[in-house]
Amino acid sequence: MKQVFLWIVISLASFCAYAQEKKTAAKPLFDDPVYHGAADPVIIFNKKKKCWWMFYTNRRATLNDSSGVAWVHGTRIGIAESKDGRTWKYKDTANINYRPDSVYTFWAPDIIEEKELYHMFLTYVPGVFKDWNHPRNIIHLISSDLLNWKYESTLKLVNDKVIDASVFRLPGGTWRLWYNNEKDGKSIWYAESKDLYNWEDKGKAIAARGEGPKVFVWQGKYFMIVDVWKGMEIYSSDDLLKWIKQSTRILEEPGKGIDDQAIGGHCDVVVNDNKAYIFYFTHPGRVKDNPGAKNPFELKRSVIQLAELHYSNGEITCDRDEPITINLKPAR
Repeated sequence: MKQVFLWIVISLASFCAYAQEKKTAAKPLFDDPVYHGAADPVIIFNKKKKCWWMFYTNRRATLNDSSGVAWVHGTRIGIAESKDGRTWKYKDTANINYRPDSVYTFWAPDIIEEKELYHMFLTYVPGVFKDWNHPRNIIHLISSDLLNWKYESTLKLVNDKVIDASVFRLPGGTWRLWYNNEKDGKSIWYAESKDLYNWEDKGKAIAARGEGPKVFVWQGKYFMIVDVWKGMEIYSSDDLLKWIKQSTRILEEPGKGIDDQAIGGHCDVVVNDNKAYIFYFTHPGRVKDNPGAKNPFELKRSVIQLAELHYSNGEITCDRDEPITINLKPAR
């Protein structure tokens, strides 16, 4: 009888260990099957489909062209789908009804929901270019289903070289949008709106260089994570105006997981069930110990990775090698 009981205990323990392992997110979390160039993710719950959608910039890593940065241009926004945030499958590209130029580029969407309507703030580039010396603007689109998007306006910001919107609702109801001003040394600027349709530029928010700002609230504080091309810098604030930089960066040191040895780039943060998860991208071919890699595809390709944020002694930390047993609850 004791042997049978012991066998049952061992079997249950093995089953629980197996179940726990199956719930652990893979590394990489997602690899776009079309161009293998997923970057700049944003995650939102699709209420109609009752699942999570990931929107992302899709760079053409498979493009056989080494003459410049044309491979970073020329694609639509990709969509991946997940029931729990752990397992992602390619879904489609977003049907964005704004194509005033015969060739065009969509980058770095941010998406929020307000009164049963979704709002996307998207970087639009009027063409495919081999260098960075061309206009780019942030446009506003709306959708009722997250798949089909109607153009509303081009935001009148400080100039015509702005990218990487991050939108957040202030406690009083006003909306604030942070973005990267490329003509001002790639500093972070911001604008405000009462209704998401009419925006007033307010000037500089953070003077330091960086892009892809992501603003969120967690642990009773406001945070902004900024991609500084050597990991992520973290700022905290009590009022969303005065930002204090954390002394340490995250996602700078290489991880041990598959395709996670390079620095983390342009992220989204999902706060769910009191936990904060960071979705970021890496260029696996650009690892510190292999700076002279020559394979064009390996240098270009990018994947989405996942880690959990932790808060202790007033600072955010992140162990990218920690197993992640994510199970996102449906957003309200």
